[in-house]
Amino acid sequence: MSAAHRDRPPNVAARAGGYLPPSITGIQETGLSQLWLQDLALKILYFRGYLNGSQIAEAIALPFAGIVEPILDNLKHETLVETKTSPRGVGKGSYVYAITNAGSTRAQEALARSQYAGPAPVPLEAYNQAITHQARRRTTVTSRSMRKALAELVLAEETFHQVGPAVNSGTSIFIYGPPGDGKTSIAQAIGKMIQKESIYIPSALYIDGHVVKLYDSVNHELWPSDDTTEEGTGAPQAGTRRDPRWVRIRRPFIMVGGELTLTGLDLVLNDTIKYYEAPFQVKANGGILLIDDFGRQLVHPRDLLNRWIVPLENRIDYLTLHTGHKVEVPFDVLVIFSTNLPPRELVDEGFLRRLRHKIEVRDPSFKDYRVIFQREAAEKGIPYSDPGLAHLLKEWYVKPGRKLRASHPRDLCEQILDIASYLAIEPNMEPELLDTAAKAYFVEL
Repeated sequence: MSAAHRDRPPNVAARAGGYLPPSITGIQETGLSQLWLQDLALKILYFRGYLNGSQIAEAIALPFAGIVEPILDNLKHETLVETKTSPRGVGKGSYVYAITNAGSTRAQEALARSQYAGPAPVPLEAYNQAITHQARRRTTVTSRSMRKALAELVLAEETFHQVGPAVNSGTSIFIYGPPGDGKTSIAQAIGKMIQKESIYIPSALYIDGHVVKLYDSVNHELWPSDDTTEEGTGAPQAGTRRDPRWVRIRRPFIMVGGELTLTGLDLVLNDTIKYYEAPFQVKANGGILLIDDFGRQLVHPRDLLNRWIVPLENRIDYLTLHTGHKVEVPFDVLVIFSTNLPPRELVDEGFLRRLRHKIEVRDPSFKDYRVIFQREAAEKGIPYSDPGLAHLLKEWYVKPGRKLRASHPRDLCEQILDIASYLAIEPNMEPELLDTAAKAYFVEL
């Protein structure tokens, strides 16, 4: 046996250099009991009515042969389901099943415990192994790839050369500076870069008899089904056999803002549906979690950072079930804290030391501002004018002592378009139109 094969985690299949959830052929390999899977099948039939065997297998996200077929046979033997029509297709997967009165009673008992009726969950141990394995496949960022990723942004060289090493750390970044200078845009550009790679995550997790919904169609983007390759990785080809409970997605980029609370960073049991939703950092595993507007959450910044101390230092997080039992999950997340508040107002030196990389994003220079304005004007179809920009800078920045902001050119160009449309004229950078746009945009505080 080769050393590479010996080092591979158990129950992890690798193909073409990437990760592939191993195929399963029997109930035991799912890590779930037959009784639990029977209840899941009954709940799906209770909600959806008549389904054939293949449709039930698709709903449970398990193979029909060897797993769903014996489950349905047992349910039929116990008179909990019955076949309603003879098969029109080939094989037992075409039989149409319906739940009986006895089956409805058992389904209602199962629903009283949990209303989860989706793809079969994956045991926590298998998920932990998969995340740990896929963490090793992350592509290293280079100066060249960063240039490409940040090509649409105008950044000072010092700032640019800080971003790449921070991303490679895979740990934490503290981005600070005045509002409107591109902090969120930098984080989003990093997110687009990592989303050129894919990872596999399960639709749901099975933890101590409880279901934790993990895949989130709002925060997770499915990998295109017709795209069998990805930049920087040797991902398995599409169509390769695997455990269907796993979903292939782009590496996550999840952004939260002022709505973030400490509750959102732990398991919360929904008392109505009686199953859990995975917290933000677990959904972001394998990718990036951006905490935008850091310091403007209802929770104190110190309390929020206290929550991150163990995960950031040990790369392990601990989640608590409503029973009080704590479970351990990998913390393979690049956490980006973005704020326009002065760091001294948020945290002390000890807390800042725990954040690996600190990047200050400063106001643009006059030269950079000109480049940004040229780009924005070209993108919005406004003829650029150096004399017009000189007038804008003199009257609306130099004289009132206003700070340059990287977002101003975009916003002022949009003002110009609005005003030109109203006046039924072509947009331009004549002083009169610039003054009208600036007067409508700037407010003296």
